[in-house]
Amino acid sequence: MIVLGLSSGTSVDAIDAAAADFHLGPDGVLRMRPLGHTEYEWPAALRERILKALPPAPVDMGEVTQLDTLIGQEFGRAGRQAIDDVAGGDVDLVASHGQTLYHWVVGARAHGSLQLGNAAWIAERTRRPVISGFRVADIAAGGQGAPLVSVLDALWLGRDPQSPDGAPAGLSAALNIGGIANVTLVGEVEAPVTGWDTGPGNCLIDLTMRQLTGEPYDRDGALGATGTVDQAALRALLDDPYFAAKAPKSTGRELFDATYVPRKLAAVRPDLTGADLVATLTELTAVTIAEGLLSVAQGAHRDGDPQREVRRVVVSGGGAHNPTLLARLRAYLPEGCELLTADQLGMPIDAKEAYLFALLGFLSAHGVAGTAKGEQRRRSTGARRATVLGSLTPPTPLIWPAFTGPIRRLVLANTPFGLAPMPKGTHR
Repeated sequence: MIVLGLSSGTSVDAIDAAAADFHLGPDGVLRMRPLGHTEYEWPAALRERILKALPPAPVDMGEVTQLDTLIGQEFGRAGRQAIDDVAGGDVDLVASHGQTLYHWVVGARAHGSLQLGNAAWIAERTRRPVISGFRVADIAAGGQGAPLVSVLDALWLGRDPQSPDGAPAGLSAALNIGGIANVTLVGEVEAPVTGWDTGPGNCLIDLTMRQLTGEPYDRDGALGATGTVDQAALRALLDDPYFAAKAPKSTGRELFDATYVPRKLAAVRPDLTGADLVATLTELTAVTIAEGLLSVAQGAHRDGDPQREVRRVVVSGGGAHNPTLLARLRAYLPEGCELLTADQLGMPIDAKEAYLFALLGFLSAHGVAGTAKGEQRRRSTGARRATVLGSLTPPTPLIWPAFTGPIRRLVLANTPFGLAPMPKGTHR
């Protein structure tokens, strides 16, 4: 089954598209052959409207209605083009995340999440069924609705002691640094995983770069590399209850908005600007990521359990292109912890989110839950139970058979599945 995943992150940089061919065998191994990925720039005027609608901006329902339509139409155009550009015209299903406008969290509980981009426009333009709205079912079941990437990370990076694949003993940390950064801690296959949003990834750096230079981000970490971290400012930024909260937890630009840095620094460094401010915000991202990982490592040291030590960090997302950020992160990681990028393991760093939604679309189409198993009989998102995510447009009966067995692993395949006969009972 070929699924096209569409997504756009909190930075509203572009619409990412990735197509994959999935084959699920009776052994519970899901083989995913990436067919290709690309991105499509938002029309400048629409991107500006989206950015202006993000918190803390007040937005009326007329603007919400118009954005839902315009974003859906743009996703439809991107999807139609991507079917030809990355899938050779052959796609069975489109899975669309849409554009997040608001993630409603109060204290430790998520209450809702709004993604715009009406699926009817995508289905009309692509002439394919569309699964969308992936977050709300998990929230309704008591989860955070984010990060959803834990299911991909658990299946992909889970270490199988019966089939050694070069993965180190202990935990792998799958780190995605988008506008918001998130981490999944993965151990052995089918073991519970922990996932959470660590806090700002690129969002505060990007906002500052636009204000200082007009550039959308700190290209290659160049400006941050020339600055000096202001320790007083860093302490003020770190003094936020979110960073001390326990996982699972989620956040967004509702908290880390354009007013966040001025508010936090008003009493200590109101005049901090330029390269020193960018360096300090880069340090904030590195510290908040590393502190979460270090807390796990310190707990493992106290428990004497080497299987709970973080042994490698696998980075994806836009932040993976920032060598200054990666260098600062590396400086905080425990000794012996390897830092590598996702593409070193076969997953394109700029397309992981789009491939995630292709995977979620495949799982939902076959009636399989879209969240990974977490601790204490919960899901990795904190949900009380496993849920099939998303809604189908148009609402026709699923044409794909439900899969009732467990899915144990995700294997990235680099050769066409047609070159070898598939095992009996395989779902395509």
